[in-house]
Amino acid sequence: MSAKAELAFAARQHGETMAIGGTKQDGTDQTDFMRVDNFDAQARRITPEDRVLLHELTVGVFWQHRAPDLDSLIAIGEGYLATDEIGRAMGSAMCFRAEDNFAMLGMMVTAPRLQTLGTGRWLLRRVMADCAGADLRLSATRSGYRLYESEGFVPLRTVGQHQGIARAPELPDPVPGVTLRTLTQADEPAVRALDRQAYGAERRRTLDTILALSSGLVAEKAGEIVGYGLVRPFGRGVVIGPLVAGDDRIATMLAAPLIQRHVGSFVRLDTPIQGEAFTGFLEAAGLGRYDTVTEMYRGKQRRPLEGTQVYALAAHPLG
Repeated sequence: MSAKAELAFAARQHGETMAIGGTKQDGTDQTDFMRVDNFDAQARRITPEDRVLLHELTVGVFWQHRAPDLDSLIAIGEGYLATDEIGRAMGSAMCFRAEDNFAMLGMMVTAPRLQTLGTGRWLLRRVMADCAGADLRLSATRSGYRLYESEGFVPLRTVGQHQGIARAPELPDPVPGVTLRTLTQADEPAVRALDRQAYGAERRRTLDTILALSSGLVAEKAGEIVGYGLVRPFGRGVVIGPLVAGDDRIATMLAAPLIQRHVGSFVRLDTPIQGEAFTGFLEAAGLGRYDTVTEMYRGKQRRPLEGTQVYALAAHPLG
């Protein structure tokens, strides 16, 4: 069954109005259009010039993204923006590829007034069709969870959004044999290899962008890099992530000085780790758990759940 036919079948199953197949007289693919409430929505590829409209969408759902944060996501990913006849933003959906057979889905935003009218499902299916055959992962908000579940995504674990005005953290006891130092350009090959192990795929474009925006640390043992952590401007202050480590002690060693640098400022860290050792440390440093999302996957589950793991996401849409 073709991607268009799959979209048409799914639309009928859910009773949605969606133009499928064929072309209009101007040559435009009819899957670019959908009737939503009293509006004709058109979906088009996101370009850098769409950042203003994406910002309007994120502000409407109280996300913290600044304009430069959205510029970075547009540079890393690809996807669709839906607008009405007069150019108002109605929704968006993006994918962030890592290797040919894996992608994160994210930036799935629907204007609040349209959230029950099928716009989100329409855009999700479009971006999924672009990733046909690939393993997929996403971070589901409470409002989006049922939609993703109905499209075949399986819950894996909870991601805690820890944030707040940072307090001076209690420095953890050193891990025998492990030292910290500033990350340098020469460390990048080892950092990328460690990230691939923890993430489950090589996310070259993501790391190219994030490394250029970040400062960071590496944890080293016997001359081998066994962990790394980055911090960069984001939202109301800074975000720590990615942070990759082999256990809670090394993760805490990396997080502590990154938090220490920003005492008195707003700091965010999104972690899939539920253990009290790491999350308790974050809360004691002023980063209380503000909210949660659910990490979900479709296809092969590629993220390791023990050993070297991602302790802090780069961002919800990037994993």
